[in-house]
Amino acid sequence: MQPFIEAVGRAVVLPQPNIDTDIIIRINRLTESRTHPEGRRSLGRWAFEALRYDANGAMRLDCMLNDPAWRHAPILLAGPNFGCGSSREGAVWALMQAGFRCVISESFGDIFYGNCFQNGMLPIVVSAVEMAALASEASRGAALHVDLLQQTVSAPGMARIPFVIDGCRRAALLQGLDDVAQSMQQAAAIDVWQANDRVARPWMWPAWRGR
Repeated sequence: MQPFIEAVGRAVVLPQPNIDTDIIIRINRLTESRTHPEGRRSLGRWAFEALRYDANGAMRLDCMLNDPAWRHAPILLAGPNFGCGSSREGAVWALMQAGFRCVISESFGDIFYGNCFQNGMLPIVVSAVEMAALASEASRGAALHVDLLQQTVSAPGMARIPFVIDGCRRAALLQGLDDVAQSMQQAAAIDVWQANDRVARPWMWPAWRGR
């Protein structure tokens, strides 16, 4: 998992509330990605497909996501309850493949919020007033600065906005560690426990018992 230290750049503003994971990435695109030569890396092109294209498949010119000026924005300013709906982890994959490393919102779907940390994405919760200030700056093209070390979000000409994040999750993002990688940091202790348990409860280790 790629470590997250900071994100600096323009931010896309999607103020609509309740954007669910099916809007972020349709389930059929996840199915198609299994047979696509690039696999998961092909999902970025389909992120927010329902918002970016009309019923005829034509690109919507009024969607900021289609504006070349915001094409490589690393930060997404989303409406409240972002990432609600189904638990598909592919929603985070699609966002990351589209270039986003940080999503800022007033609130998130619980499962989506947790999935972000498992994939190197930083979700930040701010107040409605703070979101309005950030959206105003972002809409006029100002670059935002998200600093995980200092736990602040800022833009030129405005005070830094602090955010709260669980300490363990913060450390994991800074080091680029998912749950499995964090567990493997304790590999030596796990080996010692397993060796002791094989002696204490050999019936629990039938494959080992015959060696």
